[in-house]
Amino acid sequence: MNRSATMSTTAMRGNGLRARWNAVASGLSRWISHDVLALASRISIAAIFFFSGRTKVDGFLHITDGAYELFRSEYKLPFIPPEIAAHLATYAEHLFPILLVLGLFTRLSALALLGMTLTIQVFVYPDAWPTHLSWAALLLYLIGRGAGALSCDRLLKVA
Repeated sequence: MNRSATMSTTAMRGNGLRARWNAVASGLSRWISHDVLALASRISIAAIFFFSGRTKVDGFLHITDGAYELFRSEYKLPFIPPEIAAHLATYAEHLFPILLVLGLFTRLSALALLGMTLTIQVFVYPDAWPTHLSWAALLLYLIGRGAGALSCDRLLKVA
């Protein structure tokens, strides 16, 4: 065994602070698996978008006049009329979060919400990048790693 391998093994087995921290980190990485992270990511990002969608409706997907006004005055997306944008955003903020919570078509749903996040960042609130970056990180994790074992994707073997 070479000297660096011996030092690493010694550091891992020693009684020092590093050895104790390595033992804690190892235990945490077994407990906090991808499946747990994916479920937490799916629920947390879904809640953000779903509750945003709920502010735009009255009852069951009846878009409020206030939502139309938001898209006319504050959001002002280029290339899309405010009435169409209000409908698209409202439906997306309801459909994709529900799919994420179920873990159904997770990568597609996360990709759609990432597109929505980028649109909001570029065209609506460019100064809110710290918030949008945190949303993007959760969505990119789900796009890259999938829904995990606690999902309909896994049950249906969609991955």
